[in-house]
Amino acid sequence: MPRAFRKGKLVLLFAAMCGAASISHSLAADDAATGPFVTPSVDVDVRYEMASPDGGKPVGQRMRWQVSSLRQRIDPEGSAVYMVTSWRDGTLAVVDTLHRRRSVMPAPGAALTPPGQVAPGSFQRLGSDMAAGQSCVLWRTADQDGRPVDACYTADGILVRVSQQGQVKVNAVSVSRTAQSDDVFAVPSDFAVAAPAR
Repeated sequence: MPRAFRKGKLVLLFAAMCGAASISHSLAADDAATGPFVTPSVDVDVRYEMASPDGGKPVGQRMRWQVSSLRQRIDPEGSAVYMVTSWRDGTLAVVDTLHRRRSVMPAPGAALTPPGQVAPGSFQRLGSDMAAGQSCVLWRTADQDGRPVDACYTADGILVRVSQQGQVKVNAVSVSRTAQSDDVFAVPSDFAVAAPAR
């Protein structure tokens, strides 16, 4: 059987990114839900800087989103591996272009909040901010461990900043609302199949 992809910094960064975008899903729904749109309602290409888990310099990461197919592609900077999540199919594909391998597993986290719908959960609006030239609304909620976290979303559902305990964890450095082609999210069918990492 092909060797499984190993977990590492790449997967940790991806988990951090997804956690930031779906932090509200860990909270119980409020009777009078008020909160942000957390899923982009437009095709978008965002470049982020993310705090390094080991305290080193920020790590770059690119996120592309196609709204018509509900697909997201994550490219960690300097890596030969990229990840494609299809929320319509409920799958996460990890593609290793260096070793020509692919691994497919269930998509992580809770169900996706559809574009244009307020995320379930408890949110406190803190005000407005700017990131990467984008106006955003700052919301306080909680992460999966119940710790306060502040997330700034644009009006069309693009995450541009996440901070916790006064420290920026995720920060957008560029946002481009451009059409994303199907080719961006392709998973090469001729790559060898590897078992998902455990």
